[in-house]
Amino acid sequence: MTLDQIIEYCLEKPGTYLDYPFNPIFPVVKVKAPSQEKGRIFAQPFLLHGEPKVTLNCTPVSAEFYRSIYSGSVVRGWHCPPIQQPHFNTVALDGTVPDDEVLQMIDHAYEVVVAKLPKYIQSEIRS
Repeated sequence: MTLDQIIEYCLEKPGTYLDYPFNPIFPVVKVKAPSQEKGRIFAQPFLLHGEPKVTLNCTPVSAEFYRSIYSGSVVRGWHCPPIQQPHFNTVALDGTVPDDEVLQMIDHAYEVVVAKLPKYIQSEIRS
């Protein structure tokens, strides 16, 4: 999958939008309800030494699961502080992780972030 395909897929989800909080060349995909001021990041597509990667939000259990199955291709959140690394995976987009699996990881990242929001905001997003 390409970075553009990742972004396009992420933006198909309700309440998502593209933002550039760190640098104009590093996009992130966030989710928020209309009543919220700021969104929460669930996907961070980027190039690392010319290679496409995406960092995705996850649970610590799912993070370990994917790291064990795709050792070396799925690693702890590359640019995350150590305290956050168990909650993020960085996935190499070089074909070693099948596209359908990457899409499932994106779906999971979105659901993890939405589940952390208050119920009334979850309702806004899903309506």
